[in-house]
Amino acid sequence: MTDQTPSGAQTGVSAADVKKIARLSRLHVDEAQLEPLAEDLSGILKWIEQLGEVDVEGAEPMTSAVDMAAPLRKDDITDGGVRDQVLANAPKSDDGFFVVPRSVE
Repeated sequence: MTDQTPSGAQTGVSAADVKKIARLSRLHVDEAQLEPLAEDLSGILKWIEQLGEVDVEGAEPMTSAVDMAAPLRKDDITDGGVRDQVLANAPKSDDGFFVVPRSVE
């Protein structure tokens, strides 16, 4: 960032900054696009600075824009109760288990 206010704070993005960011990101940016991108990025940074001016004192953090309870279900551990249906898809089963070819002799 090269543009600075009298207090020394940086206020914008230069074409050289965009070129360096593009190189570090391994992105190809045409020379003609450097200045417009610098202006766009500077505008974005100004919007971010404006967000810093918002008074959020006493505001609780939100996890959602809509106040609602998450639907929960009881966390019961079961075997699923569908063993016979699952084994019906197996080419071969024995005593409630899948039978597979031996892979190690």
